[in-house]
Amino acid sequence: MSACVTICPVGPVNQEILAHLARHIRTRCGLECRISPEMENPRYAYNETRHQYDSKVILKHLIRCCPHDTLRFIGVTPVDLYVPILKYVFGLAQIEGQCALISLHRLHPRFYDQPPDHDLLVERVKKTAVHELGHTFGLTHCRDRRCIMYSSTRIEDTDHKQSLFCPTCFELFKWHLEHLSV
Repeated sequence: MSACVTICPVGPVNQEILAHLARHIRTRCGLECRISPEMENPRYAYNETRHQYDSKVILKHLIRCCPHDTLRFIGVTPVDLYVPILKYVFGLAQIEGQCALISLHRLHPRFYDQPPDHDLLVERVKKTAVHELGHTFGLTHCRDRRCIMYSSTRIEDTDHKQSLFCPTCFELFKWHLEHLSV
């Protein structure tokens, strides 16, 4: 297994956003990244009653499709995600596992009737992906509202926090990374 993070579009995703995300993970986390070919749109996870996609079903699919030569596998999808006990989620990850999933749907400023803002969208994507990546390394939610590991239950939480770990979470992240059996 390589010390590489694979970013996989699950449905059509702007390649520029994926490239920004790969650079951010490389810079902030010190992990090499590659972008894999697009997977099919996750119609198999669509819930007609909710008009959303079950994030757990997609995550299970990613786990089955995860390349053997990658450290972590992050799916990026344009569809609106949920878990049964919540109205929506920005992302979902296996705690101390290999796979994570994020949705662009509610990260777009236009979802909140704001004008299009590519830079804001990219910032939200980077924060959401690194947050979920942190979960795959065993990090839990942080109490520091500025830390990337602070729970984002609203888009305002995502906008308020920084795109990096607080000192404590960064030390935990480095510890988990150093103690991987690669």
